[in-house]
Amino acid sequence: MKMQKVDISIIILNFNAKNFVIDCLHSIEKADWGVYKQEIIVVDNNSTDGSVQSIKNLIIEFSARGGPAYGWQLIENHENVGFSKGNNDGVPYANGRYVLFLNPDTVVNKNTFSHMIAYMDANRNVGAATCKLKLADGHIDEVTHRGFPTPWNAFCHFSGLEKIFPHSRLFSGYSLGYLSNQVVHEIDALSGAFMMVRREVGEKTNWWDEDYFWYGEDLDFCYRIKKEGFAIMYVPTVSILHYRGISSGVKKHSKEFSVATRRIRKMAADASIQAMRIFYRKHYVGKYPTPVLWLVWIGIWILEKYRMLFW
Repeated sequence: MKMQKVDISIIILNFNAKNFVIDCLHSIEKADWGVYKQEIIVVDNNSTDGSVQSIKNLIIEFSARGGPAYGWQLIENHENVGFSKGNNDGVPYANGRYVLFLNPDTVVNKNTFSHMIAYMDANRNVGAATCKLKLADGHIDEVTHRGFPTPWNAFCHFSGLEKIFPHSRLFSGYSLGYLSNQVVHEIDALSGAFMMVRREVGEKTNWWDEDYFWYGEDLDFCYRIKKEGFAIMYVPTVSILHYRGISSGVKKHSKEFSVATRRIRKMAADASIQAMRIFYRKHYVGKYPTPVLWLVWIGIWILEKYRMLFW
């Protein structure tokens, strides 16, 4: 008998976020899927907090009640291979027309999945899309609504000019503060916390760039999608809750939730600096004059030394 077509494959990469990933999986099970068929693939990056056994127990519970067309899968990595490779490890198991990369520290609203699938079906020029990501304090997560970190955008962001002129097209190019976050529109980059990718686009761009270990990989993925001529869309008509920074522990708003050790927090901070260097080397060398790039390298070096003061 021919197996039923899968509309969406949800890949969740977990690292020491046991309580959050369990809540995330519960929200997926409770979602209103309508006519769409789905499968859920959890990749665990060698967690040490008991995540694996808790996920296994939950999968048994869900399977007993019935579930997605292809069910639930758990892939266990025996080392922390990073965000890009961890997500790529789930791709060979994905059969869906769309692949959704979803963070474990999220809770998805009931109609978010079905709405996003319908939107992508109706807009064939869209290579990737995201919904509105709300933080625990009610604010919108700004990393899901970004411009690319050109030298000018990066300067405005880190110098504070963007905060002084948050709605200026000239100074808020990184956060896209001049665009309303309440209406559907095209953006440069979204967040890997909720990244819905059309399968053929993912295959064309070869999915995640594994040169990035942690941070920057979603910007890079979006840059390559745009380079192939596809749009990236922000769809705030549906939303999810995003705790953000649970595994890394480097975000102020999630420090009270995170169980990340000091070593993990430092590793995440170091990785974010390295991601900046990788992105500029891959995409901006040759695109901007050498003196501009030298200023960029100096700026990254200063930021790195500044962050080291806190370790």
